[in-house]
Amino acid sequence: MSLNLTRIDKPAMRAKTAAWAVHVFTASGAVLGFLALLAILHGDKQLVFFWLGLALFVDGVDGTLARRAKVREVTPNVDGTTLDNVIDYFTYVAVPAMLVYWFGLVPNGWETAAAATIMAVSCYTFANAEMKTHDYYFSGFPALWNVVVLAFFILQTDPWINIAVIALCCLLTFIPLKYVHPFRVPHLRSLNIPMTVVWAFASIWLVAVDPDTTDLPVEEPTIYWIWVASSLYFVGLSLWRSFRKERPERRQSKA
Repeated sequence: MSLNLTRIDKPAMRAKTAAWAVHVFTASGAVLGFLALLAILHGDKQLVFFWLGLALFVDGVDGTLARRAKVREVTPNVDGTTLDNVIDYFTYVAVPAMLVYWFGLVPNGWETAAAATIMAVSCYTFANAEMKTHDYYFSGFPALWNVVVLAFFILQTDPWINIAVIALCCLLTFIPLKYVHPFRVPHLRSLNIPMTVVWAFASIWLVAVDPDTTDLPVEEPTIYWIWVASSLYFVGLSLWRSFRKERPERRQSKA
């Protein structure tokens, strides 16, 4: 009596392994967000931004990995977009809101209102079916509260300025200005990605020297102004794209 052994489809197995590895990589963002939350409870701002920075890196590259691994085709029972949005809300919104509340980055008595407003308004961002434009820009402020709070930390801004910026960003959530996604937007991608690397390097450097105890413009002027310039680059690019008139599509002539 012979046994019929089922042959293992090795290419299919490799494809599934790669797809699940990408999902695990994406899910690691939730762990990093939790570690950032623990760092907040321990009062360690530098460690908070270290974990949030890693979470930002994971979110920046997992989409590219997912497309290469064809996760939608290989693991159709797992919605990677939903997974990504859940983790993004946690790391981009909930943890930064807690940071605003815990460290009193807004005037005394406004901590709860500011944090609650950030979390409530950002729900619209993730529920907005038109969050991305046809050319892969974000439409409306894309709930980048981790970056906003990082700017508060590096610039050491006054609490009243912070709450004004928070109010402005909440308002901009509902105004369809365009915000660049450095990895997805095709236009100037060859420049946007290096500028992102420069911005990330400068951010890590400045957080490491601790803006709470260091006068960054005086003691770290080169890195500080590189960070400012790279930040303004993305602000300027977003404003330029928001107000640039769309070119009409060329009609193809009939043969």
